[in-house]
Amino acid sequence: MERANRTLVTEFVFLRFSNSPCLQLLFFSLFLLVYLLSLVGNALIVLIVALDRHLHTPMYFFIYNLSLVELWYTTVIVPKMLSNFLCSRGVISVPSCIAQYYFFFSLAATELFILTIMAFDRYAAICRPLHYPLLLSPQTCSTLAGVCWSVGFVCPMFPSFLLAQISFCTPNQINHFFCDADQIFRLSCTDTYAIQILGYALSSVIILGSLVFTVASYAQILITILAMASAAARHKAFSTCTAHLSVVAIYFGTLIFMYVRPAVKYESNINKIVAIFYSVITPLLNPLIYTLRNKDVKESLKVLLSQIQRI
Repeated sequence: MERANRTLVTEFVFLRFSNSPCLQLLFFSLFLLVYLLSLVGNALIVLIVALDRHLHTPMYFFIYNLSLVELWYTTVIVPKMLSNFLCSRGVISVPSCIAQYYFFFSLAATELFILTIMAFDRYAAICRPLHYPLLLSPQTCSTLAGVCWSVGFVCPMFPSFLLAQISFCTPNQINHFFCDADQIFRLSCTDTYAIQILGYALSSVIILGSLVFTVASYAQILITILAMASAAARHKAFSTCTAHLSVVAIYFGTLIFMYVRPAVKYESNINKIVAIFYSVITPLLNPLIYTLRNKDVKESLKVLLSQIQRI
């Protein structure tokens, strides 16, 4: 009865990180810097891989796709968050909130699938080197990337459609910096149990399925590396996997903490901190990891910068 008497709303209000204007400005400056560095870093990787023919290999093709995802992934969240830091009252309309939810989780799923395919790429390169050109031909790579993008955008479509059909009531406050599923469910006037179960099942299948495939690939890689006679060969083989393993550990770890655990019945700022890692920090770490630890990319970057200086 109490819920029935609550007022329907057409917009949500994001709760502020802090009530201090100075801290709000500090957060704005910090996240703006991270966002700009992320955009520049991922855009450089896209440009380098596209222009340098030496990088037209399966591994760099998937790194190229990963950086494309990161460019859109962080842009779905951060600009709105930055504007909320400067506003006295950060608001978002209900349709815009659901749209943000859809695109964020579409891109998150796409990134998971691409990271999973990158694990298969490392498996094929190390465990099946003679069959590598056949297993990951240009046509196969394009098909795999197309499937990652297509399935990623299809998966959250039905939950987003169901969310668009429900009504929302006061209080219309979101204790987050973007429209996360759990926050949206709490503001519904109607029972969302079925949608929550669907969303939880879908996210669990996507995240854990990708994780199992990735772990299986690296188990085979580890077995192959340990069987190598030369220590130098083992080190060289393992070094080709460290960048991808670093990204996988951060991204999968934070997503599992957020979306593959039982819902808690209290508001927690820890969720915000963890969400910052996979939505803001990881898009910045990816280009850093793949450039600072990758000789080929660093050489291509030097060539690109020298060409720019000549213009």
